[in-house]
Amino acid sequence: MTSQSSGGRKALSSVHFAAIPAMDIIDGSCVRLRMGDYSSKQVYHTDPLEMAKAFVDAGLKRLHLVDLDGAKAGHTVNLKVLEAIARDTDLIIDVGGGLQSPRDFAAVFSAGAWMATVGSLAAKDRETTLSILENWGAKRLILGADCKDRMIAVSGWTATTSQHIQDFVVSYVKAGFFQVVSTDIGRDGMLNGPAVELYREVLQAVEEQALKIDLIASGGIRSLEDLEILRGMGLSGAIVGKALYEGYIDPKDLSDWQSMKEA
Repeated sequence: MTSQSSGGRKALSSVHFAAIPAMDIIDGSCVRLRMGDYSSKQVYHTDPLEMAKAFVDAGLKRLHLVDLDGAKAGHTVNLKVLEAIARDTDLIIDVGGGLQSPRDFAAVFSAGAWMATVGSLAAKDRETTLSILENWGAKRLILGADCKDRMIAVSGWTATTSQHIQDFVVSYVKAGFFQVVSTDIGRDGMLNGPAVELYREVLQAVEEQALKIDLIASGGIRSLEDLEILRGMGLSGAIVGKALYEGYIDPKDLSDWQSMKEA
């Protein structure tokens, strides 16, 4: 394994549960969608760097950055947004969307990402996915297991595969992944609570194979109470998106909650 790095200037948090603010990018702006529907796009901020600095000012340390243009196009599009945030903040950034080749992963790591999500590529090309895992290592990569009715979805959620999420996750954890992020598409941007049953099923499927994962929830989170539930279930983190942008959760409150869990 090459075990490449992007400079080593930051250390990843050792906290078991991480509350991670999300930032989705279309045309260089911060947006949110509803259930992955691009026609439902709502722009919240035209300057992602300014938004990222606001997260830093609130005390947050992580950022989940998604290139939605890239997810739809099948290649990285908004690399300059990543570069700017990595250069001008100390946020630990995990990035996803449009990462379809070894070159894409090299580009985002070079631009300052600490972790990158292997999503559609993992569903379409196992050989290349395992090659990327061998090159970068499991600490730098997150398996993306987004689903609709338990079936893995790809290409910016515009298509659904015949792969069941439990089989998909177990197969790749056996291959060496341990970080997994999963969105129930039906809950994305809906503020209707996280997919508790889905995550319970995934954790159980992995446990039955005597495996362990760091499972990160995404979609539907609307309150700190939702985070408490997920943490109590044994998840390792949760991505918080629309709740931050719509004022359901204040960034400072999220930071304070995270700090309390670290104590």
